[in-house]
Amino acid sequence: MGSGAVVAAGSAGTWTLGDREVNRLGFGAMRLTGNGMRGNSAEEAGGRERAIRVLRQAVELGVNHIDTAAFYFSATRSANELIGRALAPYPDDLVIVTKVGPGRGPSGEWLDPATPEELRGQVEENLRQLGRDHLDVVNLRRMGQESIAEHFGALAELREAGLIRHLGLSSVGPEHLAEAQAIAPVVCVQNWYGLDRRLADDNGLLDACGEQGIAFVPFFAIAGERREAGADDAPDAASAVDDEVRAVARAHGATPAQVRLAWTLHRGPHVLAIPGTGNPDHLAENVAAGALRLSPDEWNRLNALGRAAA
Repeated sequence: MGSGAVVAAGSAGTWTLGDREVNRLGFGAMRLTGNGMRGNSAEEAGGRERAIRVLRQAVELGVNHIDTAAFYFSATRSANELIGRALAPYPDDLVIVTKVGPGRGPSGEWLDPATPEELRGQVEENLRQLGRDHLDVVNLRRMGQESIAEHFGALAELREAGLIRHLGLSSVGPEHLAEAQAIAPVVCVQNWYGLDRRLADDNGLLDACGEQGIAFVPFFAIAGERREAGADDAPDAASAVDDEVRAVARAHGATPAQVRLAWTLHRGPHVLAIPGTGNPDHLAENVAAGALRLSPDEWNRLNALGRAAA
């Protein structure tokens, strides 16, 4: 892809998320909080300032869809606080998507998932941290329960009360989407999905979202099965998929991470991407992936290998 002109997030096209048009290449804020629960060291302080610069750079590059959560925090910083510090007063076109369901204590320990009655407190905490009087989109993160009706119904009531504009789901199957749609409109589904992690293809969820005009938003799209644990680039572990990804990347002068993002965006106009990073250079590379166009042959080769690995 070269390293010349800066590529903006709009190069991947747009999608209407709820009632707002967003660029399909967005940003995930989870990685901004650092790894682990380290002390207030100079490294952590520097990381905080760099995270603020990355957020501002993302918006400058045209990112207008940011994914976050109140439970994204470390000992020294939280994603929501960083977003507010970096971007408030918020641009008119910025859509901030948060999620509720998981619970964490003040020292970072994971707690039991929120009950339906506790979701209001989680929504209010996101409002407080972000400094807003309403949330653009709130995803209910399913925590293993078979039915999400009570939890989603509680969020639907908060939507009616004006605290939430639009509702989404995370870590769900087609049956959960149908259950939620019977209660209130769903504007997005956020699931683990990538070239070598393709359950949403096998169970038809990705296509079902497209047919219903619902955004499908993968997380861990770059690293797939190996997840994005502590590295901004795709892993180096050798596999047939990795080898093919590298070959396509060389042909385009791109990185393997860019090829994986491009493949994800090629899956359909309703598929969005929210790669996260705390590295300004990786941010620019991720945004530039929206301009990478795979040839039919490259698409078929990657698709076949991905299906075999899924």
